[in-house]
Amino acid sequence: MKYQNNKFSFVVCIENKDCDDLEKRKVYQVLPDDKAADEGYLRIVDESGEDYLYPESYFIPVELPQKIQDALTISK
Repeated sequence: MKYQNNKFSFVVCIENKDCDDLEKRKVYQVLPDDKAADEGYLRIVDESGEDYLYPESYFIPVELPQKIQDALTISK
């Protein structure tokens, strides 16, 4: 799962084992981080409002209309 560096992407959480700041079935913003992606992780803005690395396997990518992306995007 590769994410473009020039825009934000979104994923749905399908697993939250040992992750108190993730909720299953919730949409999360992915911030670009090629180094993390190469290691199998995604940089996610979680429930704490901060971005952390989580296993890529905990998420499924989703395509959202631009208007929804704009509403959900947290600027970093």
